[in-house]
Amino acid sequence: MQKDSKTVIVTGASRGIGHATARMFLSRGWQIITCSREDTPEECGRDMNWTVHIPTDLGDADSVANFIKKANEALDGAPLHGLINNAGMSPKTPYKERLGCLNGDLDAWREVFELNFYAPLKLSRGFAAALHRGEGAIVNITSIAGHQIHPFAGSAYSTSKAALSGLTREMANEFAALNVRVNAIAPGEIETEMIEPEYEALIPRIPLDRMGTAADVAGTAYYLCSDDARYVTGTEIWVTGGQHML
Repeated sequence: MQKDSKTVIVTGASRGIGHATARMFLSRGWQIITCSREDTPEECGRDMNWTVHIPTDLGDADSVANFIKKANEALDGAPLHGLINNAGMSPKTPYKERLGCLNGDLDAWREVFELNFYAPLKLSRGFAAALHRGEGAIVNITSIAGHQIHPFAGSAYSTSKAALSGLTREMANEFAALNVRVNAIAPGEIETEMIEPEYEALIPRIPLDRMGTAADVAGTAYYLCSDDARYVTGTEIWVTGGQHML
């Protein structure tokens, strides 16, 4: 680690919003530590600022503990300036339905909450000391579905994201004592691998008349970790093209 450079941890960095966020911070000269279920991305070895990638299943307690241990070892006492809790899941039942209140195994609900809610809490705790040294920022990726009924998001996913929004508020209050800011980003319809053809029907409900890009979310995450947002905490920013207003 170069101790004169800023460092951010990004979860779920192998694709979509997480990958775009990792690339955004790299382009601004930050060192990055990443994790995902997949192995090390090819570009990781080609960029000296992509410090380390640790294959991790954030839904598994032992794997989370290992990631916290390995990432803290990589930091080696250096400060951490940002933690982007991006990894999440929205599984379907065997019948291709989203997990709702009346369908699906409750154990599957627990898996959703383990990844979408408990993993951000565990990671924030695990890196609290390093974030305190860096007077850093935590950014939780929530969702528009955590605030209103969404036609394609199941109840398990939506309620886990609503819980993460509430956790963001509580963390902002408690982490302030460590000089660590905590905010959230609530994306709307973002063009990633998760988007399916039926999402096109939602575009007329978006005032900006288009889906967002992963870079739209990544830029907001970078802002929330930057000095420009040094007095911003306990806030959830909508990145929805105005969809949340309707």
